[in-house]
Formats: sequence, C-alpha cells, structure tokens
Amino acid sequence: MAKAFQKVYTKITKITKATCSLKAQGVTNEELASVDGRAAQVVKIEGDEVILQVFGGTEGIPTNAEVIFMGKAPTLKVGDQLIGRFFNAYGEPIDGRPQPEGKEVEIGGPSVNPVRREQPSELLATGIAGIDLNNTLVTGQKIPFFTDPDQPYNEVMALVALHAQSDKIILGGMGMTNDDYLYFKNTFSNAGVLDRIVSFINTTEDPSVERLLIPDMALTAAEHFAVEKHEKVLVLLSDMTNYADALSIVSNRMDQIPSKDSMPGSLYSDLAKIYEKAVQFPDGGSITIIAVTTLSGGDITHAVPDNTGYITEGQLYLRRDTDTGKVIIDPFRSLSRLKQLVIGKKTREDHPQVMNAAVRLYADASNARTKLENGFDLTEYDERTLAFAKDYARDLLAIDVSLDTTEMLNVAWKLFAKYFSPEEVNIKAVFVEKYWPK
Repeated sequence: MAKAFQKVYTKITKITKATCSLKAQGVTNEELASVDGRAAQVVKIEGDEVILQVFGGTEGIPTNAEVIFMGKAPTLKVGDQLIGRFFNAYGEPIDGRPQPEGKEVEIGGPSVNPVRREQPSELLATGIAGIDLNNTLVTGQKIPFFTDPDQPYNEVMALVALHAQSDKIILGGMGMTNDDYLYFKNTFSNAGVLDRIVSFINTTEDPSVERLLIPDMALTAAEHFAVEKHEKVLVLLSDMTNYADALSIVSNRMDQIPSKDSMPGSLYSDLAKIYEKAVQFPDGGSITIIAVTTLSGGDITHAVPDNTGYITEGQLYLRRDTDTGKVIIDPFRSLSRLKQLVIGKKTREDHPQVMNAAVRLYADASNARTKLENGFDLTEYDERTLAFAKDYARDLLAIDVSLDTTEMLNVAWKLFAKYFSPEEVNIKAVFVEKYWPK
C-alpha cells in the first residue's frame, strides 16, 4: 500500500516475462518498487521510460496495475543481531525469529579503492588438509571450487565454515534445495558455531531472479564486520552457476542479445563486481571469497567458469578418487596463486618442500597407473608410488580430513618414510634431518 503523498502509477506501457515498462519521473537506477504488490527493481532508465525487473515474474499483472517506487535501492540492516541468523534475498528472516535491528546500508556498493588495499599476506587455514597443504589460501583472496553437480560441494562448504580460522563466516546460498538449506542449518546448529555465521538463502522454491540479490546481501554483511569490526571474514557463495543462470533469464526476457552459452554480454563485469569485493584492509580486517561454480558435463570452457578463471586467483577442483572412493581436492587441477605469500612463512618452514615432494610422487603414481592400464610391467618403485598415492589421497587429500597445518605436514612425512628413502623424496637434507620420522 502506498504511503501518504507517495505517487502511484497505473499505466504500464509494456510487459515481458520478467519486466514491465512505464513512464515515470524522479526514479533512480536499482531503486526498489512494488508492481501489483510484487517486489521489483529498476534495471534500466531511458529518458522518462523506466524498466522494472519483477522478481516474482509478471504473469497476471494487468497494464493498469499499481506501481509504487520506494525511493531507495535494496538495503540490509547490519549489526551484531545478524549473527546466527538465516535470511532470504531481501534480508528478511526465514528462521522464525524477529527482524534484526541495525544500521540500514544499501547493498551492492563499489569495491574497495586499490590504494586502500593491503597486499594479502595472512594465512587462512580452512582445516581441510587437501586445501591447506597444496593450495593454501590467503586472507583477501578470491577462489572458486570447480565441480560437477553430483559432487558434495555443499558439504565441503559446510566443513570450511566449521573449521576455517575466521572471525565471521557469511554464507550466500543460491538455488539451494530445501534439503541443502536444512543441512547447513542443522550442521551449524549442532556444531555450536552459529555465533559466528550469517546466512542468506535462496531456495529452488523462490523466484530464480532473487538469486541476483544474494551475493550483494552477503558481501554487505561481510563489509560491516571487516570494516567496522576489523574482523577476518570468509564469504562462501554457492552456486555461482545458478547466479549466472538467473542473469541469463533476466537478460533473455529483456530481449537482450545473448553472448557465449546464452549468457549476457555483461557476465564478466557481473561476476567481477562480486569477486573484487575480496580485500585485505591495512587495519587488519579482510574479506575472503570462496565460491562454488558447478560445471555442465565437466565443461571448463563454458562461459561461467571461463570468465571466473580470469577474475579469481586460482581454483579448487573436486573429484572422486577411484582408489579410495573418497572425494578429494585434485592436486593436479587445483591452484592457489597466492600460496607462495604464506607457505613456509606463516606455516612451518618445510611446507613448500613437503608440498612439492608429495605432488611429484603422486604424479609418479599417475604415470605408474597409466603403465598398468596399457599392460606394461611395473617396477618395484612404481608399486610403492601407487601404495603411497592411495594413502596420500585417503589421509591428506580427502575432503573429510581435518588437520591443522602442522599435523598435515607430520602426516606427509610419515607417508614419505613409509614408502620411500630420503633420497627418493628429494627434500633438502636440513629438513630431512629435522623432520624425518625416527
């Protein structure tokens, strides 16, 4: 219902599947509106013609429907009352508890000026050995999981939330099933970690275009804790492919010419607007972004992962290991481009040497497996590398292995000593003397 003196428009000139157009004055871009009682947002202004994106779809909206402009862009009330809560794409509670109070802030603001950024140099331990050993993360980094849709990526994100050494975790869920939503809610509640987690959830039952608000809501909350509280904040976004699909739906319904894979031509800038919010502040606060990008049929050349790879600082691959049956962090296809800033500096001195040796021996096992598949005889060394690879995958690469950075290095040394001589491992003598199991 319109407030006193609030102008009501009742003449819609054009309606598409997701948008409607009308002539209006004094309207700003991204301003919220109500169309026939449905939430909408200004997406384009051409002179006095305003195009509104209707989040619930335009089906059943008449041309004489009431259109009311709210005079503001989408906002979120930020503050400590967000902690431990679950919200929808509009920042409204979905956990049955009252609306939190706090400072009202517009979402979707600009990224941090580069001159105010600090060079990322602080370790972000996730507690998952497959990440922390070979693909160590740094606060202020942005990195995606590339994974097939059938991999348990939401379970991985929940594990990261439980074990990551961060002050706050902000979860942004896009296109989640109700089972996924309840899984996160129950996992966080049972683990007793709700006192540092804020969640914004869009489920498959919600309008798909509402997914476009989720990253901005999550990052607005993250900015509050990082800037105002100087805290180390980790933002988890799942699934960015669903976000891109929502962009595509809106673009197509607005009759825009699609680019590669039916995605809008603005896909790169739309993704960069989100990922570039990752930052390390000089005063200690930081925002680190770990996102999930599901692959269609494993196609890494699809527009979404292809554009993502240009923006982010590496990638993490999930795959199922055939020897152990466990889902692992693939050491060959995963890469953290900033790990050299912290390994051996913020972790134990032998970390770089252990990481390189383990991956090299794992590669030798891969070569031995190829020989076996092609009918060649295996050497005694080949047999040992295959046995090492199985233990390495089970004890260090599997997503359910939770170790701190010192423990994971000790496990790696034990595996080296179990299957190889110091000469075969090829690590500096000073480290062998100090860390080789006696």
